[in-house]
Amino acid sequence: MADTVIKPKTRTKTKTERPRLHKVILVNDDFTPREFVVTVLKGEFRMTEDQAHKVMITAHQRGVCVVAVFTKDVAETKATRATDAGRAKGYPLLFTTEPEE
Repeated sequence: MADTVIKPKTRTKTKTERPRLHKVILVNDDFTPREFVVTVLKGEFRMTEDQAHKVMITAHQRGVCVVAVFTKDVAETKATRATDAGRAKGYPLLFTTEPEE
């Protein structure tokens, strides 16, 4: 009788990790008109007039406000495009990104 060795089949299950999210933050300044900030928020972040106004007022009162949360690439692209829109009109409008905890 022959000795047979049976090896169990092993399957490795790969876990895909969710991408880390980043916050887009609006930084308040005293020079950019409120209406322009609302226009940028509506255009770049697809907010309603009311949502954009609330974000703008929060940034005005507190100094900064989280606009939205995206994956890193999307957050950086949107922040850059929104900041560039302000620069194109000569305003010091600033959007930054930071990792979400």
